[in-house]
Formats: sequence, structure tokens, C-alpha cells
Amino acid sequence: MNILLNPGPVVLSDRVRNALSKPDLCHREQEFIDLQNKIRTELLNVYDLPADKWAGIVFTGSGTSAMEGMMTSIIPAHGKVLIIENGVYGERLTKIAKIHNISHVVLHHEWGDEIDLQKLEGELQYHEELSHIAVVHHETTTGRLNNIDAIAEVCKKHGNVPILLDGVSSFAAEEIKFDEWNIDACAATANKCCHAVPGTSFVIADRKAIEQMSATPARTLYLDLVTYLKNQDNDGTPFTQSVQTFYALAEALDELKDNGGWQKRQQQYWKLMDIVRNGLEKLNIKPYFDKEDCSCVLNAFHLPEGVSYQELHDKLKAAGFVIYAGQGGFEKSLFRISCMGEIKESDMERFISEMGKIIS
Repeated sequence: MNILLNPGPVVLSDRVRNALSKPDLCHREQEFIDLQNKIRTELLNVYDLPADKWAGIVFTGSGTSAMEGMMTSIIPAHGKVLIIENGVYGERLTKIAKIHNISHVVLHHEWGDEIDLQKLEGELQYHEELSHIAVVHHETTTGRLNNIDAIAEVCKKHGNVPILLDGVSSFAAEEIKFDEWNIDACAATANKCCHAVPGTSFVIADRKAIEQMSATPARTLYLDLVTYLKNQDNDGTPFTQSVQTFYALAEALDELKDNGGWQKRQQQYWKLMDIVRNGLEKLNIKPYFDKEDCSCVLNAFHLPEGVSYQELHDKLKAAGFVIYAGQGGFEKSLFRISCMGEIKESDMERFISEMGKIIS
């Protein structure tokens, strides 16, 4: 079996894999509703969020579907969103806004750049009509963990503009301060830090933000969070859901809780990533960022001199490891490593050993 060091899908634990073989369910029966309600409750419990203020809205789709559902369902027709870009996924938020004709302004940075707070402040001063800011928490293009603390402080100075957070690659492993950051919604997925399988995504939304959109015509049919919330609060679902992936997510959330929650998961990721960073450093393979600028979930590294990504990938895959390429302009200079999923310290020590063989 290959050890997946890509940022999702992840290596599954036995208990999550076994959950996939639970009995078939009709999505209109009470057994499915019980499963759906359990997931919604446990998603809120990851960050101790009260159900009277927050709602977990869960549906079949990839992480991008959660991003698209959040952007199309929360921003009102008269609203305008400032989208912060410093990687592929910030730019994907802009693509969503363009496709759905959502009024928006873009604060662009080069991939990997730290977000310029002075420029952000300037945009907020100039565009007083802004209703939201959309930003990626962990930008896996480079592994940078964007400083949402600082962004939220700037937002507070300018009318406390609410944040739409892409938490696809941070939910369940990084700290997310839902109230302090004035988050209206956070988009995420099952197959990353939650350690479930692809096919289920979700949005954690402020109920008031959804209620404010209830009288507004929907921009989409399938991804309308207002419809989902209404149905799910009333023990229903608007569309057929992927029952087996729901089973996996429910089990994965139980496993997360049993293992000590997001804080312990973060510690475990860093324990594994430190093995990678320290081991590669000894092989003279440098990380793209200092540790304090990175997420625990994924780090990027410079390719070894004289070794192409394809050669590195193929030799590591033959040894049982799947790594991830750099994107766009980083394709020929970086590779990326994630330590999500059922991965042991011995796996990462063996990975470093295999890297050493390739380099030598």
C-alpha cells in the first residue's frame, strides 16, 4: 500500500475504511437522518461551536463545492466581496465570483507572498461598500498559513467586515477562531484533516448569515446553502447524498474526538513534519518557508539539484510513497509533502531514508 503524502485523499485508518461497508440506506429514511444529524453535531463540536448560533451544512461534493456553495449562498445580490489571492485557491475563489457574476474586488499577491495588511487596509478604506472578505486559511499552493488573526483585526477597524474562510486544508488541524475572526462561513471537506474519504464536504455557517439570504433568489440549485439548512434543520435533505461517504465522515469525526481533537491532530502533524523537515535539511533539501510561516498540514520543498520532479515522484512511488508536485510556475522547482491520515513516525523515517538513496 502506498503512503499518500499528497494533501488529500489520505491514508485511511481501519475503522474509517470499515465504516464504508455499513448497511445501505435510503436517504429518506430515519436511519440516514440520524447519520446526517450526528455529522452536523460533531462538525460543530470540533471547535466547540453552539448549535443555536452555528450550523453544520453537509452535502455530497468536493472541497471546491463547499467553496462555491459558500460564495454563492452568503454574499447578497447587493453585496460585494474582497477576495485575497496568494495562491491557486484564492484565485479559485475569484473564478467562482466571476462565473456567478458576484460583485468583487481582488487583492492579488504573488503565489506564496505574505498578505500585505497595508494594501488590505487601503482596499477597505477605498471600498466602503464591501460586505465580505474571502480568504484562504491554508494556501496549499505553497503551504503558507495565512495570518487570519491580523486580517480580522484590519476588518474590525473598518466596520468589522465578516470573513468567508476557505478552511478546506485547515479545518480539524489548525486553530479557527470563528467568533473572534467574525466568520460568516467556513468551507471545508471530509478527505483532508478530518481523515475521511472524498465525496462529502461541508460549510460551517453563522445562522444569521444564512437567514439574511432566505428571501433572496438562489444563485445555484444544488449548492444553495439556504435550501440545505432548511431541509437539514427539518430532518431532511434536498438531494440524494453519498451515504457511504457520510458513514466514513461520521466515523472519522468520532476518531478525531477519541484522539484528542484538532489540537492533538496538529501536534501529530508537526511531529511527522519535523521528521521530514529535519531529515531533508540533512540532505541539503531546503523548505520553501520557515516553519513559522507554514501550516502543519503541508510544507513545500525545493527539488534536489539535478533531480526532476517526475524522477523523484517515480522513484518514491516505487518505494511506496506518493508525493505532490508544485503548481504552475513552481512545477519545476518545488515538491510538496503532507502528513495527513494514518501515517506513523516510522513511515516518515523510511521516507527520509528513501530520499537519501535517491539523492546519493
